[in-house]
Amino acid sequence: MTMTKPIKERSFKGLSPSERKTIRYEKLIQAGIKIYGTRGFFATTVKDICLEAQLTERYFYESFKKSEQLFQTVFLQLIDELQNNIKNASIPYTHQPQKMIEASLDALLTTLYNNPNMARIIYIDAILVQELHKQSTIQETMARFDRMLHPLLITTNLNNERNKHEVSLITSGLNGYVTQIAILWVMNNFQQPKATVLSACLCPFLPLFNENSN
Repeated sequence: MTMTKPIKERSFKGLSPSERKTIRYEKLIQAGIKIYGTRGFFATTVKDICLEAQLTERYFYESFKKSEQLFQTVFLQLIDELQNNIKNASIPYTHQPQKMIEASLDALLTTLYNNPNMARIIYIDAILVQELHKQSTIQETMARFDRMLHPLLITTNLNNERNKHEVSLITSGLNGYVTQIAILWVMNNFQQPKATVLSACLCPFLPLFNENSN
């Protein structure tokens, strides 16, 4: 029986075709973050993305079927980055619920302030891109933030006083409250001082900690 040799990828400048494709993919994502984050999704074309990435449109369609698919990929990558920053900020306060939520909210606002492109993509354009709603991307993202918040709430008296369904609804409500403040802050181009915005975000959480300390 004759054994066929596996096909070896031909390299170019020391890189295999798959490696070059990965590099092009990353270039498109970085271009998407920059262009979507400065011009907005609806003012951006595939050609704009390709010009920024210094690639032809052929290579765009090698990785993405349409602009919405790239935008979704960019959105999810930025959500991962944002959530990682929040998690890392909260780790030192695992056994101090109030400080944990303060650190988490501060990390959220600081990340948005330091990354205006991210802020615009997540809190302005993503809400308007229907493709993200059709594929339940926005709903799942909100659920991800709910899941981050829920373990914190079960450390308060709220968990003893309410059934799990009520706690779940309250978690979603608090998440929505913070999200709405973040949207307004981003849309107003960060005009309000971060300390003021942080204080507003903390407002509905503080009674939970006060109850817990009584």
